[in-house]
Formats: sequence, C-alpha cells, structure tokens
Amino acid sequence: MGVSYRWVIVAVGALMSCVAIGAMFSLAIFQEPIATATGWSHVGIASAMTLNFIVMGFGGFLWGAASDRFGPRAVVLIGSVLLGLALVLASRAETLLQFQLTYGVLVGLAASAFFAPMIAATTAWFDEHRGLAVSLVSAGMGVAPMTISPFARWLISAYDWRPAMLIIGIASWVLLVPAAVLVRRPPAETADADTGFAAEGARPQLSKVFRSPQFIVLGLTFFACCAAHSGPIFHMVNYATICGIAPMAAVSIYSVEGLAGLGGRLLYGSLADRIGVKPVLVAGLLVQAAALATYLLVSELTEFYALAIVFGSAYGGVMPLYALLAREYFGQRIIGTVLGAATMLSSLGMAFGPLVGGWIFDTFANYSWLFIGSAMVGLGAAAIALAFPPIARQKPQPAFGVAP
Repeated sequence: MGVSYRWVIVAVGALMSCVAIGAMFSLAIFQEPIATATGWSHVGIASAMTLNFIVMGFGGFLWGAASDRFGPRAVVLIGSVLLGLALVLASRAETLLQFQLTYGVLVGLAASAFFAPMIAATTAWFDEHRGLAVSLVSAGMGVAPMTISPFARWLISAYDWRPAMLIIGIASWVLLVPAAVLVRRPPAETADADTGFAAEGARPQLSKVFRSPQFIVLGLTFFACCAAHSGPIFHMVNYATICGIAPMAAVSIYSVEGLAGLGGRLLYGSLADRIGVKPVLVAGLLVQAAALATYLLVSELTEFYALAIVFGSAYGGVMPLYALLAREYFGQRIIGTVLGAATMLSSLGMAFGPLVGGWIFDTFANYSWLFIGSAMVGLGAAAIALAFPPIARQKPQPAFGVAP
C-alpha cells in the first residue's frame, strides 16, 4: 500500500460517519410520523435519542480502547453489522419500550463504533495536513443531513415509517460492510510527538491521563459544546414546522445545516493547521452560542436558511478540533482510548438536548427556553475552552510509567 492509500482511509471514514450518524439522527425525521402513527409522546420518542447518546458515549470509550488494542477494522466491521440489525429491529417495534431499546440502545452502540476508531486510523496515516484529513472524515457527519435525512423523508412519504426504517437498515449493511473491509493500518506507524504524555515506545498510564488538566478541559468543553447544540439540532425540523414551514422545506433546513457543517469542517480544519487549534475552537464556540440565541428571532424560511449556514458551519467546524487536540496532547498510541473517553462525555452532553427539548415542547408548546438555555451553555463551552493548557513538548519521563 502506497501513501496514496491514506486518502482511501479518509473516504471510507467519511462514508461510515455519514451513514452511521445519518441513520441515528434520522430519528428527527421519523419523530412526527412515528408519533402520529403510534400515539407515542414526543418526549417518549425523543428519549430514544437520549438513550442513543448515553449508550453511544460509553460505547465510544469501549470501541476506542478496542481499536487501540485490536485495530480499527475489526471494530468498524462489528459496528456495521450491528447498525443494520438495530434499524431492522427498530422498524418492527410494537411498543414504545421496544423502540427505545432497539433504537436507543442498539443504534447508539453501533454508531459509536465508527468515530474514534476511524479518527484514530486517519491520524495514524497523516503527518502533514492532519487537520484537513480529520475534518474530511468528520465531514461525513455534515453530508448526512443532505443525504440520509431527505432519503428518510422520501421513504416515509412513499412507504410509511416502518418500511422506511427497514430500508435504511438494509442499505447500511450494503454500504458499510464492504467499506469496513477496506480499513487498514498504515505500513509504518507514525511516531508520537515528544509530549509529556506520548513517546515512541511508551504508553502513558491512563489514570494519569484522565486526571490531567488537558483531558479535563478537553472533556468538559466537548460536553458543554454538544449539550448546547444537540437539542436545537434534533428539534429543528419540528420547530420550523411550528413556525409555518412546510415539512419537506423544514427538512431542507436540516440539509442546509449539514452542507454548512461540511464547509465549516474544511474551513476550521484548514485554519487549525495554520494558526492553531485553540483559537479556532474558541471562535467557533462563540459563533455557535450567538447563532443559538438568534433562533428566537427567525420565522421565515429564508431566515432559517441564513442562520442554518452560520449555525451549521460553527457546530460542524468545531467537532474535528477535539480529535486534533487529543492527538496533540496524548499522542497516537492511546488516541482511540482518549478520544473514546472524550466522546463519551460529549455524548452525555448530546443526550440532554433531545430529552429537554421534548419536555419543553410538551410543557410550553414552544421551544423558546430550549434556545435560551442552549445559548447559555454554548457560552460556557467557550469559557471552558479558554482554559486549555499549552501543548508542552518535552522528553518522556519515567514517572508516567510504561504499560505492560
């Protein structure tokens, strides 16, 4: 395998993140049709997404550690099979509890098998342009609302929600299983930078890593960032519909956010390569908070589109930056474990939004408090990010220990 194969890894990672995240977030499209057909409450359906993120968080940590130990291909192959199975089972659920368990638990466990392993694989293949490469893999998440969401909406209109979810599950098998076979480790592993936590031939003690200021700030920022935008993302289609936007047009707002997120990932990743990760991350978090507050003022489709561009580019652009920080602080050898742990915290943050948003809507019949609270949490994320310590370059010290 030549160096050019690294771009195959990027393409496979982007495809996997698109299908996995697209299938998971398509619940936002299924929410109203499921509620109408079954009589299940919005908060009950949204709680499946909350379970999704909770399970995804713990699963991301386990899958990331497994990737460090066994390699990424085995992990993503298992995840590919499990994702299709989860969607097929969810499409046959007869009770709300069955749906919450199949969609909330199994889809979350499956979707978590892709992000940390594929980001870890990508950083191992790249020394230069690492920010751009990681952003391209993460860009699959931005493509998802432009592909999976409209596809889900079309399937629901044509066949109802159960056949639509079944078809998406089968399509996941068709796309992901062959892609997983293409995942490879690089011919020669890249050497870790001379940081305080990484040195060639050494593996830091995880207890010291997880207690370090670097990881604490990384995890808390990631948590608050995702807690801020998860609710507005999940409930955006329903919010736009309440404002008088037609259902298909409301889905198109979701797609515009995804397209903007794709551009934001490329822009922010390139800027991070040039001027550093921290200033780009703080700026992106501030833009995200401002956009969330502005949603209180929009009601027309053109206004939704304009704000979707700003909001989508901000929340999409900052997401790959956490992986870059994890790599720079802790090195390649444990990036799957570290990124999986950080993703676990971010997923717990993501879990709050859908549930809180559903409760707010069921209680107040509007989403005003959702956007107010989300903007405040977004400002908190930017404040935490200012505390990121500098990346220290030093010789590895024996005090960190060597794993057996």
